[in-house]
Parts: sequence; C-alpha cells; structure tokens
Amino acid sequence: MLLCLYYYSNHNLIDHLNNFEMDGLQKPQIICHNQKSLDYAVHDVKWIPCSAKFVALGGKSNGAGIVEIYCLTGDGIEKKSEFCKKEHFKCGTFDASSLRNRYLATGDFAGRLQVWDLEDTLVPVYISTAHKAVINSIDGVSGTNSGCGAPEIVTGSRDGSVMVWDVRQKDAPVAKFLPTEGTTARDCWCVAFGNSYNNEERVIAAGYDNGDIKMYDLKNMSLLWSKCVKNGVVGLQFDRKNIQMNKLVATTLESKLYCFDVRTLHPKKGFAHLTEKAHDSTIWTAKHLPQNREIFMTTGGSGTLCLWKYNYPNKRVEKDSDGVPYGIIGDLSLLQNSTLSDQPITSFDWCVDKIGLAVCSAFDQTVRVLITTKLNLY
Repeated sequence: MLLCLYYYSNHNLIDHLNNFEMDGLQKPQIICHNQKSLDYAVHDVKWIPCSAKFVALGGKSNGAGIVEIYCLTGDGIEKKSEFCKKEHFKCGTFDASSLRNRYLATGDFAGRLQVWDLEDTLVPVYISTAHKAVINSIDGVSGTNSGCGAPEIVTGSRDGSVMVWDVRQKDAPVAKFLPTEGTTARDCWCVAFGNSYNNEERVIAAGYDNGDIKMYDLKNMSLLWSKCVKNGVVGLQFDRKNIQMNKLVATTLESKLYCFDVRTLHPKKGFAHLTEKAHDSTIWTAKHLPQNREIFMTTGGSGTLCLWKYNYPNKRVEKDSDGVPYGIIGDLSLLQNSTLSDQPITSFDWCVDKIGLAVCSAFDQTVRVLITTKLNLY
C-alpha cells in the first residue's frame, strides 16, 4: 500500500497536521502522534520506503535478535509481522535496495551483515561474517538512484574496521579500511556514505570512539581527510548522499555537534566547521530532512529532540595569501526543541514520502511516531 493512500484514509493524522498548520504558532512544533511500548531493547528504527510501515530492530533479554514490522493505521501503530534470529540486531538500512525489492540490510552483535527480504525472512538473501565484533553502524547508497554507482553497503564495527559491500559479490567486501598494523584498534561507532553523484565518485565518513573522523575516498582507495574532535563520535550524516559533498554533521558524546562545509578542502586548514552545544548530554544522531537538506534533527541522551536549520554565509569560499581556496562556514538556528522521554533517544528516521513525519526509539523501549509541522515554510 502506497503511503499516499494511507494518508487520505487516516483522518486523525491529517487533522492533526492541519490543526497545527492553521494555528498562530510561528515555529515548527514537534508532536508525538502515537507511541507503542515494546518488550525488548530497540536499537534502530527505519521507515520502509513507499509505505506506511516501519521496522524496529533490537534484542530480547534472552539474547535473541528481533525485527518487527509496524503499520500506521487509523487506530494507531499496529504490528504486522516479526522475525527472530540468534543475535541482537544493532542497526539497519534500506538505502542500498531498490524500491521494487525494499530489502533490509542489518548488522548484528555477532558481526554479521545480513540482507533480508521482508516477505520471506527464513533465510537472508545475503550474509557475511567478516567482522570480528558487533557492527555498530550501517549505511547504504544508490538503491534508488540511477547513474550514481553500484548499490553498496558500508559497515563499521567494534573491531575497528570499516567495510564496503556489494551484495552482487558474495562472501567478501569490495573495500575495507583496517586499523594501522601495530596500533590499537579504535571502536568505529558510525559510518556514512556521501559524494555519490556519478558512477565514479564516492566517499565514506567514519567516526570513532576516540573522537577521530576519517573520510575515505573509494575512487582512489585512500584517506581523503581526518580530524579529531576529542569526543567519541556517535553519529555522522552528509546532508545528501547523491550530490557533490556539501555538508557533514557529526554528533558526539559530550553535548557537541559539528557541522562541516565539505565542499572546499584546504590542504592545511581542512574543512571549515562550526560547533554547537545541545541536549546537555550525548547527541546520539543527526538526521537531515529528506525534503530540505538545510534542516536536520538531533536526538539527545536526555530524551530531547532539537530541530536545526543551517544558514549559508554570503560567500562560501575565500582565498588565502597564497591564492589557495578555503571554505567559509555559516551558522545554525535552533528552530525547536522538545522533550519526549526521560531516557536517551538513540535512533530517528524521517519519512521520505511525507514531510514532517518521523519515527524514533529510546532506551525506555518505546517507539514513537512524530509529526513536525511547518517544515514546508523553510
């Protein structure tokens, strides 16, 4: 069922949106439209593309992993199906799959990458066990875009490695970035694809527990840029994957988020960036609005959400005394903030098909469907 059909039939949701669009409030409002308590630890949530459904991934107290599929209905959040496996699921993405297949790629606590057909979950359509520890983060690219390279998945693990997978090539990664021999492996907490604007270009950003951010160029198989922000990097996201690199947001353990202008790389100064303090706790993730890349949401360890807008400077590039270009950073505006829980909100996903619709999960074992109003005005 396409998402648009759901919205025409769900009068409660439409009324909820319209009431807040018609009121006198000037700022966007973040509303919890519905919520559901679960009996397991939820590690990630993702919308299923072109549907009114989302998946919740996590693990039960007995160690088993579980994926549940939920649908928005006129009566609230309804569970449609589930499947359980041996190990906790840590993370998931649909972004490497076509809209026809809508395969879910998952990383689990045993270091397995698995790709699932949600219509038949008895056996995964792809599996690899190359990682030696839990897969903390996963991202996909090119599943819905033509002319932007192969459909690929990137995984980051506690074993310190970052691996890139093409599900058409069995058993082995197509690229891997390992800790330098003789050094202590740092826990890779987050990974993100970017710069996939044609068949040749593509980069990966990876964040580590010691505060390192590393950007790998897949075309040249080399380290493009690195920076240490001195706090463990919990989340990374480019504002868009399928354009030339524009902005990258990083979130960290101690209340700081970093926004990098990654359009211009200076050989000495690196990328221009700004720092903001928010949430008074770990900032778990940053997610850009699919319909407007200048707006993004961050989630905090204090159960809070913050909605931000990036404002470009008058000039994005200047030249130093040697004539070498360097970037000029803009600033961030806090559009709204809201407290939803007394526990950390650890995962968040915008709906691509309906502006302002989102789902999130927290340590309180609750999934919440959210509506953010007035985003069409920015």
